[in-house]
Amino acid sequence: MTNKEKKICTTAQTACGSSDCGTFFPDGKFQEPVEKRSLLLHSCCGPCSTAVVERLAEEFNVTVFFYNPCITDQEEYLRRRSAQIQFLEKFNEENIGKTRVLYKEGDYRPGSFYERTKGHESDPEGGARCLLCFRQRLEKTAETASLSGHEIFGTTLSVSPHKNYKAISEIGCQLALQYGLSFLDRDFKKKNGFGRSVELSKKYDLYRQDYCGCEYSKR
Repeated sequence: MTNKEKKICTTAQTACGSSDCGTFFPDGKFQEPVEKRSLLLHSCCGPCSTAVVERLAEEFNVTVFFYNPCITDQEEYLRRRSAQIQFLEKFNEENIGKTRVLYKEGDYRPGSFYERTKGHESDPEGGARCLLCFRQRLEKTAETASLSGHEIFGTTLSVSPHKNYKAISEIGCQLALQYGLSFLDRDFKKKNGFGRSVELSKKYDLYRQDYCGCEYSKR
């Protein structure tokens, strides 16, 4: 077993897929179907969530958690929120009787983002300010997962080629230990995850933003 697999972070399959449940094993016993575990999945936006939800919906009972105080313009926030809900409604319509993804929204308080990142206004994209932003969103996700009975939390952030997977992984695993949860530690950009998110965004006619979210990322 590798050091990666030993971590509390959930990197391997944690619930059986449709092909693994109720099958016959060499010991002569049938394995009982395993109930899917609950996952609170932080979503940065509708487009990024598309490919991630598609991958995870059969494996977990997914609740998408839209929490993004970093989107500092309220009108922009509402556009992205609308795209997120639009995708989930269409996805659930297509998967009636198979799976259903739930939606949960965190408080929208951009002032908390400004407070968290004070002094880092001039940092370059991908620098210390972004790490503080990742932690703020993942920490709220972990806290919410703990309070709402979800066993696992994760994020769609890693599907973007512009986001530092290693940093996201480290923050998520630290918070998993802090809150006594598992972190779904996966780099969703692998296996053409980002490309697939672009395809699905076009399919569902979703609004795709051209900057990360905060006013500083427009520069």
